[in-house]
Amino acid sequence: MAGATHPFPTVPAFGIIRRMRALDSSALKPYHHPGGKLRELGPASLSEQELLAVLISTGVKGKPAVDIAKDILDEFGSLKGLSGQPLERFLQFKGLSDVKIIRIAAALEVARRVANEAAQDGAKVQAH
Repeated sequence: MAGATHPFPTVPAFGIIRRMRALDSSALKPYHHPGGKLRELGPASLSEQELLAVLISTGVKGKPAVDIAKDILDEFGSLKGLSGQPLERFLQFKGLSDVKIIRIAAALEVARRVANEAAQDGAKVQAH
């Protein structure tokens, strides 16, 4: 059957299996920092602690960012509990520099504004 075309492209089976294994293993692979998990699985896959750790970025000797994030959440209860806190309250946590505190405050303000905008859009939809 010279010249006959096959309806499916010919791809070596091992290539497909290798790609499938790569996809499966990415969901199971341990992450050294939540940023890698976010990149591969998306932001919805992260816990509050992991999201906060991404904002903190790096820890300090003996205390990784995820542990700093845990300490903060233990103190304030949730991400919502962080909002509205005076910036000085964050200075009590070992490993939080001014830059990291400002980054957290900016992210909380972005979230607040998005929530307000969504609420206003919802109110406009209900008014019609």
